[in-house]
Amino acid sequence: MLSAEAIEKIEYELAKYPKDRRQAAVMSALRIVQIERGWLSKESVTDVAKYLGIPEIAAMEVASFYNMYDLQPVGQYKITVCTNISCMLRGSDEIVDHLQHTLGVGFNEVTADGKFCIKEGECMGCCGGAPLLHVNNTHMHEFLTTEKVDALLEELNKG
Repeated sequence: MLSAEAIEKIEYELAKYPKDRRQAAVMSALRIVQIERGWLSKESVTDVAKYLGIPEIAAMEVASFYNMYDLQPVGQYKITVCTNISCMLRGSDEIVDHLQHTLGVGFNEVTADGKFCIKEGECMGCCGGAPLLHVNNTHMHEFLTTEKVDALLEELNKG
């Protein structure tokens, strides 16, 4: 079941589209539910599909296609590192190795304390700031060095 808060936010998104085009809000609805629940379980995707009145497979296609949706639990801080060509040429491999060594987890793994998860990301459209990463799909950090990563992790650990 969707919470009253999620329904209110989804209704706000639905108002942007013609009434007979509820599927147009599927990305927003999935984002809203993921923010609220931390990730998208199969049941969460089903809840969104039912609320929008669309086939469950239509919602699952969207949730499984875009890498901003998490279909398994992630840490409190999901760190998505761009590993595409521009970032790779500017040292993203070193950033990934440093994160994995420092946090003791690989891609798609969550630290024992549940705080961090590292994801590999596709191009984030800021090649001029390479290498870069996102935290929780919302905060981008560019021109990374291992020192900047350490400072970011320290800041996130403080909460």
